[in-house]
Formats: sequence, structure tokens, C-alpha cells
Amino acid sequence: MRSDSDPFGGRLDAAARERAWERLGSEPFDVVIIGGGVVGAGAALDAATRGLTVALVEARDLASGTSSRSSKLFHGGLRYLEQLEFGLVREALRERELMLTLIAPHLVKPVSFLYPLTRRIWERPYTAAGLLLYDTMGGARSVPGQKHLTRAGALRMVPALKRNALIGGIRYFDAQADDARHTMTVARTAAHYGAVIRTSTQVVDFLHEADRVRGVRVRDVENGREVDVSANAVINCTGVWTDELQRISGSRGRFRVRASKGVHIVVPRDRIVSESGLILRTEKSVLFVIPWRNHWIVGTTDTDWNLDLAHPAATKRDIDYILDHVNSVLATPLTHADIEGVYAGLRPLLAGESEESSKLSREHAVARVAPGLVAIAGGKYTTYRVMAADAIDAASVDLPGRLQLSITDRVPLLGADGYHALVNQADLLAARHGLHPYRVRHLLDRYGSLVHEVLNLGAGRPDLLKPLDSAPDYLKVEIVYAASHEGALHVEDVLARRTRISIEYPHRGVDCARQVAELMGETLAWTPEDVTREVDVYLSRVEAERDSQTQPDDQAADATRSAAPEARPHLVEPVV
Repeated sequence: MRSDSDPFGGRLDAAARERAWERLGSEPFDVVIIGGGVVGAGAALDAATRGLTVALVEARDLASGTSSRSSKLFHGGLRYLEQLEFGLVREALRERELMLTLIAPHLVKPVSFLYPLTRRIWERPYTAAGLLLYDTMGGARSVPGQKHLTRAGALRMVPALKRNALIGGIRYFDAQADDARHTMTVARTAAHYGAVIRTSTQVVDFLHEADRVRGVRVRDVENGREVDVSANAVINCTGVWTDELQRISGSRGRFRVRASKGVHIVVPRDRIVSESGLILRTEKSVLFVIPWRNHWIVGTTDTDWNLDLAHPAATKRDIDYILDHVNSVLATPLTHADIEGVYAGLRPLLAGESEESSKLSREHAVARVAPGLVAIAGGKYTTYRVMAADAIDAASVDLPGRLQLSITDRVPLLGADGYHALVNQADLLAARHGLHPYRVRHLLDRYGSLVHEVLNLGAGRPDLLKPLDSAPDYLKVEIVYAASHEGALHVEDVLARRTRISIEYPHRGVDCARQVAELMGETLAWTPEDVTREVDVYLSRVEAERDSQTQPDDQAADATRSAAPEARPHLVEPVV
């Protein structure tokens, strides 16, 4: 059994990548986890901190699927109270509390929402009762409780609203995080505790011994080499790819997963004058207007998706749906010209009785589908840690010895320890590195106490502490750090996930792709040809996404988006 910490502090660099490949081919593992989303990363951390040997493999990048395309909220799921899913809400609120206070206070922050009231007499007491239940279940421990507002008070808080769009309002709090950065930090924390974390590593087959699954065959999709990895248990944490992976394994699944597409748009902060986010009822679900630094994220849709799982495409109809619903309450309507970014993700919902995806359960299911093989799916981002623990528990029957209890409710993520002290020292840190204090606070909310690692890369290279030319919210040193410490292998990894440039700027990363590629190339030893290829692939991706967002339906959008080249040259279909 292995329980030692990684001496490299969870650093995911080229040397760690090569060591990981060697270990995959030479060591037997207690657990191999397939999927580098938040549940897979969480399962790797859970297993490692229980003293198990664990390897996580991901065909593309950490959080490259659903876990980078969420609403970016850690929330209890206020609307699930109406569906009487009290257990799910209570569980989610406990997880939100842990994230805000212990596990990831540097990454997860409170966020205010206004719930506009539109019906007289019954709606205020009805909604207040739900929010009171929300608060008493744990919602108001580390965030303020609900506050009731008159129409005038609500309009002072959100001047952007039409006067006739509400008769009053209730403000409440949830929490938000950069989902891709959080997932990556969970994975790095797992590596810190000894887990092998390897991206661009695709499962192409399963190893069997009699009726048991005894491991997987993986391919390095950067160069095409393959190796067998042996394990006592394999855990399928692939979300919307769960059914695809079941077919490859030759095992019959215990549940089916249905993909529901959710689209969000990003607009500048000045387009909606408000001190608070909004939650709006729609005919099917709810629509959020979420503060996001200098922007607003508005979404989401909820429609079935049966096409390419890797690249769900937003259509003009999806975007029009969001604009129509948010404009129904805004005094100054949003237009297509206001949109800085668009992203589409797929929720892995457990297929149920209802045909409406918004009614399918957000609870998760875990099953031992064959000796040596566990699958987990469903759930929501907020409860990833509980899902991860359940998956490792389910694998225990295939593991030798007694399995220790999960302790991840007491394990801070990398960057959490010392974060609050550094916030107080932000002015001193800024002066030491010649930066504005607001810049240091921004870095602290992305890296926490790892900020020293980031800034130290600029020692002797003051140019690295300057902003990117066409994306000034980010420093050049952050691009270098993404390649040297955070496992970024391609320009897309940096522009879409290590930073959020691809959705935060109208150019969607096109204007800084070459500068980013050149900075990454210094660390990853790219040739000039490599740099050009990386830029070309990224530009093709953005062009395909822009084109897909003008298409009238899913089929046309999917055909346009899927035509773009892959950054990882040796991927094989189906991708899992």
C-alpha cells in the first residue's frame, strides 16, 4: 500500500508525465480510474488518501468534458426542493459548506442571487418557506440567509430589471467556482498524495482474467504508444461516455446515462447593471444570470443530445432561447452583438421514467457491473466528493485488505492552506513582485497559496509578470505555469480551461493563440512547426464553434463543429 506524498507537490510536468507512463506499464494498482472530470479526479484523491495505489487516465485533458462547461456553481439546488429531493439538497449544502470553509476557500466563493417575485399573495410565503428550509438545512452557515425586498429595494439591487418584471424579490446566497480550475486542482492534489495522473491517455480495451476485469489497455494519444495497466478494480467515471465504455468492457450496464445539453452565453458586466445575480423561472426549469468577474454567465438550456459527445454544439436556437428569456425581464435587452463567449456542455443524467431531461434525476448511481469493474454516473458537480467516495466504497469488494474510511472531507486542496493569511498580505506580496494588489488578489483566487510557485517563475524574467497582449486579465507567467505545473499539453487546454480566455473575450482566444503557443513552447520544447500547428488547430476549433452557433439545429451545428481537427493526433473512436 502506498500513502506517501508526491515529492513534486502535485506538479504535472513533462517529467511527471514520463514517470507516470513508466509506472502504468510496470506497477499493479489497487484502482485504475477512467475519466479526468471532477468525479474521476475526486475518486483518485479519495483512493490515494485512503492509502490505495491509484492511477487516473483521461483521453483528452482534465475537465475537458462536462466539468469545464457547467454553470460554475456550488449550490444546494434550490429548485430540487420543489421536486421533494430533500436528501440531495441537504447533501449538496453540506458539500458547499465544506468547499467554502475548508476544502477550497481559495476557489469557491459566495455569490448573491435575486429571486424576482411576480405573483401576489402566495409566491412570497411559498418561496420564503423554501428558502427557510434551504437555510436551515445548512445553507446559511457560511453565507448570509435570505433577505426580503420590496419592488423598489429589488430594483435598487438590480436596476437592469424592467419595473413591471417583478413585484418584489428575495435575495439569497449560493457559491461559485471556476469548474475547470477546481477539477484540475483536485487532480493535482491527488497527485500530491501519490496518485498517477495522466492525460492524453485513452482506454482502448479492457484486460480480463476469466470473468474478471483485471485492468485496461491505454494509448498515449500524443504519440500512439500503448501499454497494459493491471488493477484490482477499474472505475468508470466517464460521465456521458459511461455507456460507450460499458460496451468496450463487454459488461452489461446496471443503468443508462442520457446526455442533456446545457448552453451558456457570456456577456460583459456593463450590459446588465446589477449588484446581484438573478435566478429566473422558465416554463421548463430555471435560468441563471451569474456574476463572473467582469462578465455575466447566462444560462442554461436543457435539451436531449444524441450526437458527438466530445464536442456538443450550441445552435442559434439555443442562444435565441437564452436571449429571449433573459430579455423578458431586462429593461435594456441583450443582443447577439453583446455575446463574448458561448459554451455547451452535457449533463450525464440517469435515464428515468420522464421524457423531459429537466425532470430526470440529478442523483447519482454507482454499481459493480462486473467483478473488478465499477461504474458511477449522474449526480451534480457540487456533490462530486460524495460520488467519489461512493465509487471507491463500491470497489472495496475487489480490493485486498480492509478499506479505510473516506477522509476527503478533511483534506484541503492544494492552495487552500495559508490562503487567508496571504489575502491579508496581498499588498506586501504585490509590492515584492511589482504588481498591483488587485492583480495579486486575482491570482490568489486562482492559485491560493500556490501563488508563490507561479510568481517565482518570473524571477529574472520580469516580462513574464506582464499581461498577455490580447487578454490582459491574465499574466504571461500563468501560461508558463499551466504548461510547467498544471499538465496543459495544448493551446486549447490553456485557453479553454487553465484560463477562460476562450469565453471571456470576443476574440475567443484567437488574438493571443500564437503568444500563448510560444510561451507554452518554451516549457514543452516545441519547434516552430509545433507552434504553428497548435495555433492552426485552435483557430480551426474557434471557427467551427462560431459557425455552429449560427446553425438552426443540433444536426447542422454538430456537423460543423465536428469538422474541426483534434489537438490530440492519435485519439481513436469512440473516445472514452
